[in-house]
Amino acid sequence: MNKQNKIIVGISIGDLNGIGSEVILKTFQDQRMLEFCTPVIFASVKLVSFFKRKYELDVNLHGIDNIKNVLHKKINVLNVWKEPVSINFGKEEKEIGAYAVKSLKAAVLALKENKIDVLVTAPINKSNVQSESFNFPGHTDYLAEELKGESLMLMISEGLRVGLLTDHVAVKDITKQITKETIEKKINTIHHSLIQDFGIEKPKIAVLGINPHIGDNGLIGDEDDKILIPTLDDLRKNGKMVFGPYAADSFFGSGNYKNFDAIVASYHDQGLIPFKTLAFGSGVNYTAGLNKIRTSPDHGTAFDVAGKNTANPESFKEAVFNAISIFKKRKEFHEISKNPLQTNRRKVLSKKKQ
Repeated sequence: MNKQNKIIVGISIGDLNGIGSEVILKTFQDQRMLEFCTPVIFASVKLVSFFKRKYELDVNLHGIDNIKNVLHKKINVLNVWKEPVSINFGKEEKEIGAYAVKSLKAAVLALKENKIDVLVTAPINKSNVQSESFNFPGHTDYLAEELKGESLMLMISEGLRVGLLTDHVAVKDITKQITKETIEKKINTIHHSLIQDFGIEKPKIAVLGINPHIGDNGLIGDEDDKILIPTLDDLRKNGKMVFGPYAADSFFGSGNYKNFDAIVASYHDQGLIPFKTLAFGSGVNYTAGLNKIRTSPDHGTAFDVAGKNTANPESFKEAVFNAISIFKKRKEFHEISKNPLQTNRRKVLSKKKQ
């Protein structure tokens, strides 16, 4: 199928009443994108054709019923359903959520069966996708159940990577979930991902405190002193370059984040507010720690601008770029791991030539 050795990018279409379809098609309107990857949208060619007309885009769609019929240099649309769907831009509808789940499940199955190389997911609405057969807070939790490994939300942008000890957790429950085991597992996952997926040989990881001012010696909570600091000490003893904890309020504003390969925040808003402030519109959500690669734009369904032809595709385009880059880095890492002696020999010969 992949005769030209192009990376096949599977795409789940997300909430049909949101901006997912718009940013997907606008991304691949640039013909240069089709030179180094082959997109497969999991949806319905009739529906995607409707979006093409709606946004007046000059794109070349190729409808298929079997992924074996993928064509390179085309925007392939795999028919997951064929019945007509009524679109009401900006509306939260249960029926539309069900189609988002259909697309996601079909794409994840293709990913598991190696029929696509990477998965890029358009935004879903976390409320209208809930059902008896899909009861997950979001993509990350569903992928964690379907794929192998320890999933972790890692927000990435140029020169900035932010991971979380806890993600979609109510504020009142955060400290209950931050245990020694959780900290070690999350930091180990990020450490391995930085080496395997980003080609960083000796990653430097900064960790933000749980409480304001790292608890001020127990005056504002004792979780930092009792749990976080001793765990980081143990990780350092095991050879990991882990720094902190740092007071979160001044860490990003001071520019200190630039000194590290990744930053670990204790909870969702502690990490994502500064990340989206610094990288909004170009950031990418990467599910690290799994045996397969999935990325997503850093924005949601954007119901307020859906259907108005004003959505910016930059974050979705970056999600595609990053998925491809990580796929290549991981492939290179596995090849080196299989034959380290041959790799070292190449390095020696390369230095001699210089």
